[in-house]
Amino acid sequence: MTTDLGVKIAPSILSADFARLGDQIRLVEDGGADIVHVDVMDGHFVPNITIGPPVVAAIRKITGLPLDCHLMIDRPERFIDDFADAGANMISVHPEASIHLHRTLAAIRARDCLAGVVLNPSTPLSVLDEVLGSIDFILVMSVNPGFGGQKFIEHSLDKVRRLRSMIAVRGLQIAIEIDGGIGMSTAGPVAEAGAELLVAGSAIFGDPDPKGAVGRLRRAAMAPFTV
Repeated sequence: MTTDLGVKIAPSILSADFARLGDQIRLVEDGGADIVHVDVMDGHFVPNITIGPPVVAAIRKITGLPLDCHLMIDRPERFIDDFADAGANMISVHPEASIHLHRTLAAIRARDCLAGVVLNPSTPLSVLDEVLGSIDFILVMSVNPGFGGQKFIEHSLDKVRRLRSMIAVRGLQIAIEIDGGIGMSTAGPVAEAGAELLVAGSAIFGDPDPKGAVGRLRRAAMAPFTV
């Protein structure tokens, strides 16, 4: 994944109506969504429990969009094969959850998935120093992970800027993804700061018109570049 692909919108199914999950995914796909974001939580690494590989496999059957699995779980290396087998195209892990981070990233790439590292609000950029050459994307959490609908943490913008500079200095092609509090008022600023993959849950699935919300969010993200 390169950094010159423009802004991409990744609806997070954490905020979808699970009783109508297939229909909801089809709606955002028809609305132009680029990626389906799947938040996987185990109740240990974060204080919430969500879904696992069987749901990912079910989603894989109904959409051709890339599936972006964010593993908020302890020792994610145990489940790389399970999520890859289920149809994940992107798998991201937290450095705090995987003792041997380089090995975990290599295992993700060995399954032909894009490998990502997730930075919590308190996680410093320095954790990336020894693995930047082994990752395809970096997910910046602009809220503390575990629950949807949280307020955007403002200093995340500076973090994205510093991250973009770090990547540029090293001459690497690594995409920056951002998740947490992304909506109409924050999409433009985060895109202007350097984020390319925008994860949005309640801003899309909490809208009465999820299909139309995808396009509105994309336009908001592109606004700083069209003035």
